[in-house]
This record gives sequence, structure tokens and C-alpha cells, in this order.
Amino acid sequence: MIVITGATGQLGHLIVEKLLARVPVEQVGVSVRDPEKAQDLAARGVRVRRGDFTDPKSLTQAFEGASQVLLVSSNAAAYGGDTLAQHRSAIDAARASGARRVVYTSHMAASPSSAFPPAIHHAVTEQMLRGSGLAWTALRNGFYASSARLVLEQAVKTGVLETSPDGKIAWTTHADLAEAAAVILANEGQYDGPTPPLTAAEALDFGELCAVASDLLGRPIRRGIVPEEQLRANFAALGMPAMAIERSLGLYRASHNGEFATIDPTLQKLLGRVPTRVHAVLADTRGRTAATGP
Repeated sequence: MIVITGATGQLGHLIVEKLLARVPVEQVGVSVRDPEKAQDLAARGVRVRRGDFTDPKSLTQAFEGASQVLLVSSNAAAYGGDTLAQHRSAIDAARASGARRVVYTSHMAASPSSAFPPAIHHAVTEQMLRGSGLAWTALRNGFYASSARLVLEQAVKTGVLETSPDGKIAWTTHADLAEAAAVILANEGQYDGPTPPLTAAEALDFGELCAVASDLLGRPIRRGIVPEEQLRANFAALGMPAMAIERSLGLYRASHNGEFATIDPTLQKLLGRVPTRVHAVLADTRGRTAATGP
């Protein structure tokens, strides 16, 4: 059995959907904090069990009978929690349940020296997996393209996007990454350790994203570069929490350092098609804006 954690979240649910197209439903289980939110999967024959990263015993039960566990990375740190402790609990539970392999949703920039805080957590988690005694695969996922839309949301309203110095980012969609994860899960052992970067076929900086958005909207979105301390003050004035500010500034620092610029053909090979471009994601922004105006 293949057990997916976080199956009610955006990425986890997509992975389950893509996996069900490749393996029999009786081979798929999910571990979720609230089983009530996964009743759509249960109705289709997916095994649904409660598994909470903060309750290790629940994870062991949720992973029972698993040959592989797909560990969707925790976002606990964004809310003051301990991401690494949660990952450790999940890896320990996978081992205790007798799973052969853990497949982990890592990041293309995973490194203990990354300027992007989540990438440090990914690197430490990969090190945990190396020492776990389990077979493991780290999906070195490209940067989520949905983040580009979020960053541009305010700029679409104001006509201006201010960032500190940045660099190119290989924006990659959740759906494409979920499909790649399903392919890898359905072909156990295809990758041992970290995969090559799983990215779309182009990398764009925020200036280029503004140009794309301008074309889609039919009106200019101007990009301005401001010093990091000014951007920090701007974020604080908007009421953004300190941790979120550091994450946002880290995105710009890391991209400026080239951490997200690599593009690689592996995702395209896994999908058997060209990955979705970020243009399609930003086109959704145009559709949302058309209903409300500038």
C-alpha cells in the first residue's frame, strides 16, 4: 500500500488523484488530520485514517501496512510550529510501521546554506532520511507557480510590484509536480535519494512576470526594485508577521543568488509532455481580475 500524508491539502490531494489513475484503489491510503475532510476519497475506496504530525502514535496507525509513505512537507514553521520535529515523527512512524520507502516533497533549493528558510528545513529532513535506514526519495520540486500569482495579486490592483533585488525562478505547477510524484510512487525505486530538479522548462524573474501579467491584463504592471530594509518596513506596515516577512525576503535573496534558476528536463520526461508554463497560472489572475476591475 502507498500512504499519502496531507491528502486534504492542495498538493497531497492532487497526488492521490494522479496516483489513482495508475494503481488500484485498494493500494492507496491517506493519512489526514481530519478524516471527515477526506470522505470524498473514502467514498471512492481509498483507505482513510487519522494521522497527525503532532501525534506520533496516530501516524504509526495511519501508516500500517504501507510499503511506501509519501511525506508531504509540513508548513508548521510558518505558524510557529516545529517542522523538523514533525518530519522526524513521520519518518520514525514510517519505519515503525514497516514501510520500505519514504518519498518526501523536498525543494530544488534544498541546502543547509540556503537564503530561503524552508529550503534549510528540506535539507535537514533529507539528512534525517539518509540516516533513517529506509529507502528514500526526495522530490526536488520546482518553486510553486501559484506563489507567483500570490506575489502579483496586490500589484494587479495597484499597477506596481516592489521587490528587493531578485533573480530567475523555475515556476512549476502543483498539478505537474503531483503527477510526477504519482509516476515515481507507481514505479518504486526509480529514484534513490534526491531527484534532479523537477522544474518547468523556463525560469522568469519578477520583472519578466510583470511583463507577462501586463500582456495578459492589457495594462502595465510596473516593477520597482527597493532596498531590502525598505521592503521589510513596507511588509511590516501591512501587518505581515515577522516570520512571513523573513520568508518573503528570503525568496528574493535566494533567487538573487540563483538558487531557483536551474531548469531540468526530468519533469518533462516523467510527464511525457511539456510542463505547464507560469503564463497559464497568471492567466487565471487575469480571469479573476476581470470580474472586479483594476
